[in-house]
Amino acid sequence: MHMNLTTHKLNSLTLGVCIALATTNVALAQQENDQEQSNENNFIEQIVVTGSASGTAVRKVEASYATTLISAADIKKLAPKSTADLFKAIPGVWAESSGGVSGANVFVRGFPGGGDAPFLTLQVQGVPIFPPSTLSFLENSSLFRIDETIDIVDALRGGPASVVSSGQPGLTTNFLLKEGADETEGSIKYTTSDYDLQRIDAVVSGKLAEDLYFMFGGYVQQSPGVRDAGFNSEKGNQFTLNITKILDNGKINFFTRSTDDHGAWYLPTPLVDGVDNSYTQLGTLNRQATIQYGPEGTSKSVDFGEGRGFKGTVTGGSVNLEFGDGWTFVDRFAHLSGDADTLGLVPNGDPTLLSSVADNGLSATGAVTGELYEGDTLVQQIGRWVVQKEIESFTNDVSITKQTDKFKASLGLYVANFSSDDWWSIGNQSYHVIRPGGENLTGIDCNDNQDSCDWNYDLNATGDGTTKAIYAAFEYKLTDALTADVGVRDENHTIDYTVDEGLDGIITKAVQYDESDVAFTAGVNWQFQHEQGVFLRYSEGSKMPYFDDLRENFDSFTSGEDLITDVTQIELGYKLAEANYTVYATSFYNEVEGDRFQALPGAPVQTLTNQAYGVEIDANYFADNGFSISLNSTIQETEISESPTNEGNEAQRQPGWQVRLTPSYDFEFEDFYATLYGTISMVDDRFANNENTVVLEGYEKYDVGLIMQGDSGLTFELAVQNITDEDALTEGDPRNPSAPNGRYILPRTATFSVSYAF
Repeated sequence: MHMNLTTHKLNSLTLGVCIALATTNVALAQQENDQEQSNENNFIEQIVVTGSASGTAVRKVEASYATTLISAADIKKLAPKSTADLFKAIPGVWAESSGGVSGANVFVRGFPGGGDAPFLTLQVQGVPIFPPSTLSFLENSSLFRIDETIDIVDALRGGPASVVSSGQPGLTTNFLLKEGADETEGSIKYTTSDYDLQRIDAVVSGKLAEDLYFMFGGYVQQSPGVRDAGFNSEKGNQFTLNITKILDNGKINFFTRSTDDHGAWYLPTPLVDGVDNSYTQLGTLNRQATIQYGPEGTSKSVDFGEGRGFKGTVTGGSVNLEFGDGWTFVDRFAHLSGDADTLGLVPNGDPTLLSSVADNGLSATGAVTGELYEGDTLVQQIGRWVVQKEIESFTNDVSITKQTDKFKASLGLYVANFSSDDWWSIGNQSYHVIRPGGENLTGIDCNDNQDSCDWNYDLNATGDGTTKAIYAAFEYKLTDALTADVGVRDENHTIDYTVDEGLDGIITKAVQYDESDVAFTAGVNWQFQHEQGVFLRYSEGSKMPYFDDLRENFDSFTSGEDLITDVTQIELGYKLAEANYTVYATSFYNEVEGDRFQALPGAPVQTLTNQAYGVEIDANYFADNGFSISLNSTIQETEISESPTNEGNEAQRQPGWQVRLTPSYDFEFEDFYATLYGTISMVDDRFANNENTVVLEGYEKYDVGLIMQGDSGLTFELAVQNITDEDALTEGDPRNPSAPNGRYILPRTATFSVSYAF
């Protein structure tokens, strides 16, 4: 079954060799040129902080793991529509951000997953904001919004992350906030779009007192949505305060971030005539609906226009002290509390003619308008899903480090407490007209009897968990150029969880989980030149089960299985950083054992072992004439190596290759300094399911933009994304892969902003 119009049959290994050779040739050619570059274009001294057990900075070119830096200027050019949309700039990452401002699916180079983001941890100021990487209907990026307060993003794949912090073996994205300086400065920015976005951003920073600095900023916004729902389906605000105190022997930081932002949940749509990438089922005629739940069929009125989002705060900080004689103390902490609800209209099965389901076999009536719909009208069951989550967590990561000229030794303690109180009523299917904002119908038995046309699943659950880990890392300089490191983590993970399935007051599942696991990493880095090196790393890590894992796999848990997903990784990387260009190439091998996937509550659970190998490339070049170009590419082969039914197949929803080219040209225009840029994204075919029976065909996407900055402080920005309005699919129907439903990438959009910096 094919779900798009174009096919791409490029051989992934051939493509990988071509890209690697082309990149290497550019790099070697540039080595022969002795060009003087300004400090702003000097890549040699770029530093990273994520992945270090000591919490101290290291030059990126000397790091023995794969990491990508995304600056505030890079974010401006990428113009992401959501937090997860930014992750497309990270090699080795496949981000499906087509679901709106929340609820993305994020996959990491070869790691399996059926949805959400099981191998993604989002940090702010170096500390995870919510320790579970994924709960049902909640992944980390849904809890965070990008705005003008972000200074830089440090994205770490694999490497030592399986040992430090939360022990995430996949992707860790660390968002670092802007800090104040001696001079007061700031900006205010207005943004609008062709979909009537209205947004104001502002940020100000400066000095409060001697060695005491502040940054405060945020935004307010609203719009009908990239896919027009006919009302303001996206709206919210966010405000951040960051305080920094410089000490004689270190730094203390404190931040608080309040978010109240939500947007329509964009879901797979029927692949029929008249439905394209601008279509959304949500609209004025169906945003308000009544659901029934529990054994008594209790009714509840719900506004599905609230979509998905987060209303809450994250507050945290860090203490970084140097005690002399090479001793360093670092403590990073964060507390999160709030509501992360999901309300949406979810397709269930195939589109069909109204005549096949109408009571009279001829027609039915609109429940809101009273319009008579004839039998040739296309209709579909739409589930009215309600998921309410009240979440809270407190995380503390403390480490002490001793460093000499020859070695660096760190010992750390990571403790996280987290909870989630859930109330669900999902299913609630009813036939709706297939059109934007298509209304519910009367004259169909299962609609009128206020009974689901198909299945229902109601749930009331409460869960508390604790993760405690002791980790240690040791790095030794064998020679001036050769360094070896080793790290180990001993983690204990406990869960107390009860579930009332059916909302009848009867506890159907009760869990008391207590398991431990040991993670390990070892690496060697050969820095044979100041600006060039290679590294080799071996890591063993794990993903512990959280609340939904234990509910979905309750029988396995009661039979004695630990439900721990084991991850083995081998990485070999090459690093080159000159004043005006960089090349980072990392080859990888992953094995993920014990991955479990369940399409729907009550459906069979698939337990799989997945293997993957490939190469990711992150390269940048900046010329004297103002031209620059960035390359972000991943080439991989994935295989389900152990499975009762799908052994030998490819992992679902992961392309064999993807390439992202971003050329940019700086020039002067009258009183403005201008940057013209574009992005070409190319993606290979993928399979929508582990059975490999549904193909999501590859596509190309083109974005362009212009930034004009004047001496007066005024800046104008124009960004046009998906300029060809490509109708490409990121996923099929994860609940029913054989159904002709799919989720499109976002349609063509244009945004314009004007800002003033002072």
